[in-house]
Amino acid sequence: MAFRRLFSQRRNLLKLLQQPLPLHVFSLIPQNPDGFALNKVKAFKFARFFSQTILSDPSPLPLSEHVNDLCRVLSDFRSPHHDIESALNPFSSHIAPNLVEQVLKRCRNLGLSAHRFFIWAHKLPNFIPSRESYHILVDILGKCKQFPLIWDFLSEMKNGGFDIRPEIFWVIFRAYSRANLPMDVIKAFEKMGDFGIEPSVDDLDKLLSFLCKNNLVTHAQEFFDKVKVDFPIGAKTYSILMKGWGDCGNSLEAMKLFDEMLERDCTIDVVAYNTLLTSLCQGGKSDEAYKLFREMKSRGLEPNACTYATFIRASCEANDVHSAVRILDRVRRYGLVLNVFTYNCVIKLFCKNEKVDDAYLLLDEMTERGVGPDIWCYNAILAAHCNLREVNQALRLLRRMKKGSCLPDRHTYNMLLKMLIDVGRIDRAMEVWDGMGEMGFYPSVTTYAVMIHGLCKKRGRIEDVCRYFEMMIDEGIPPYSCTCDLLRDRLLRLGLREKIHILSDKMQQSTSCSIQELSELMSSPSSSAKNARIQAKKGNKYNSRSNGEEINLDS
Repeated sequence: MAFRRLFSQRRNLLKLLQQPLPLHVFSLIPQNPDGFALNKVKAFKFARFFSQTILSDPSPLPLSEHVNDLCRVLSDFRSPHHDIESALNPFSSHIAPNLVEQVLKRCRNLGLSAHRFFIWAHKLPNFIPSRESYHILVDILGKCKQFPLIWDFLSEMKNGGFDIRPEIFWVIFRAYSRANLPMDVIKAFEKMGDFGIEPSVDDLDKLLSFLCKNNLVTHAQEFFDKVKVDFPIGAKTYSILMKGWGDCGNSLEAMKLFDEMLERDCTIDVVAYNTLLTSLCQGGKSDEAYKLFREMKSRGLEPNACTYATFIRASCEANDVHSAVRILDRVRRYGLVLNVFTYNCVIKLFCKNEKVDDAYLLLDEMTERGVGPDIWCYNAILAAHCNLREVNQALRLLRRMKKGSCLPDRHTYNMLLKMLIDVGRIDRAMEVWDGMGEMGFYPSVTTYAVMIHGLCKKRGRIEDVCRYFEMMIDEGIPPYSCTCDLLRDRLLRLGLREKIHILSDKMQQSTSCSIQELSELMSSPSSSAKNARIQAKKGNKYNSRSNGEEINLDS
C-alpha cells in the first residue's frame, strides 16, 4: 500500500517539478564532478511529499499506472462543481481507446465523473472511442439513471456512422429494468428499428430476462403474450418466463407456461424441465416436483446435475441436512458434478447447523472434482468461525485461501478484522491488515471503517485510530460522515482538540475535493455537527456509494 500512496502523490510532485526551483534549493543538491544535470539526480528530498524520492531518466509509464492516476483524478473530482477537465488535461497525450476502457471499467461507480471523463476524451483530436467503451458508459449512465444522456449517445453514434448492434440495447434493457421502469424497457425494444436494428427472438429473450430478474414478471408476461405470434418462440423463451414466475414463488403461472409449451408442440428440453422443477420447489410444491421428476425418463429426458441440484437447494432452503446429504450421495453415485453455487448452498447448510468439519470435507471434494471453491465458499466457513470467535481456525482458513488461489474480498477482511478486534486480538488484526497488499487487496472505505470504528471502542488505541484515519486520507478515500463524527467525538472526550485540528488540516490539504469538504465536519464542535453535516452533504453524498458499498460493519 506504500506504493499506492507513492503513486497517488506523484501528481503533486510533478506539479512542483514544473515550477522554477528557488535558488536556495540548489544548495541542497549534491554536485556531480561532471556538472549538475537534473536527469542525473538520483536522490532528492521533498519533505512535504516523500522521505526520499528517486528521480531518473523520464520514460513512458505503463498503462496500469496511467489507469491508476486517472482513476484517482475521477475519485478526487467527483462532484459537479469540481474542475475535472483541468485535472485531466496533463493526461491528454496518453489517452487511447484501451486506456479509456480500463478507466471506465474501474470507475463504474463514479457515474458523474466517469461521464465527464468520457466527454473530455471524446473531444480530444484524433480520438475515436471503442465500441466497448460506449457499452460501458451506457451501463454507467444507466446506473445513474441518466437515460436522456443514453439516447443522446445513441443518436451521436448513429449520426457518426457508428455500427450500432443489438448488444448495446441489451445494456439499456438492463438499466431500465434495474430502475423499475418496465414500460421504458418495452419502448426501448420498439425503438430498435429507429437505429437500423430488426428485433430478433434473442433480443426478446434479453428483454424478458432482465424484466424477470428485477421482479417485473407481470410486465414481461404481458409483453410476451402481445408479441409471441411475431417471433419463433422456443423452449428458451418459455424457460425465462417460468424461472421469473418461480423466483416470485408463483409456480401456478410457471405450470401454465409449461402446458402452453406442450400445446404449441415446442420441444421440451432438460433446461425447460429443470426450470419447471425449480419453480415448483420454490413455490413449496416439492412433492409435485418429485412426481414430475419421476416422469422425466418417460418423456425421453435424462436427469442431469442441474436436476439434482434443484432438489439439493430445496433441501437447503428447508434446512433439511439429511435430505441434502442423501441427494448428494446419489449425485456422487451417478458420477455427476454439481456447480459451485450448489456446493455453496450445502456448505452454508453445514455451517448453519454447526457441521463445519463436514463443510471442510465438501471443500476438499470440490477440489478433487475440479470445481474450484470460490470466495462465497470460503466466506461461508469463515463466517462460522467468526461467529464462534475461533481465531486460529479463521486465520488458518485465510492462509488456505491464499494457497488455493482464491483471493479474499472485502467481506472476508471485514468479517475477520471485526472478529479479531472484538476479541481483543489487535495484534493479529494489524498483521492481517499489513498482509492485505500481498493478497492483491487494497482496503476501501468500509474496511477502514471496520478498523476505525472497532478500535475506537478499545481503550488506549486512539493513536492507532488516528493512524488508520490518516492512511485513508492519504489514499484519497473519503471517509463516512459517521466515521468523522465518531473520531471527532472520541478525541474531544479525551481532550485532544489539537489532534482534531491536525486531522482537519490534513483533510483540507488532500487532493480529493470530497475529503476537503468533509474537513469542516471533522473540525466542527459536536454540538454543531448536524449543521456541519448539512454543509458537507453535497460533497459527501457519494461517499457511501463510492465503491458501490453500504456501510455495514458486520460483514
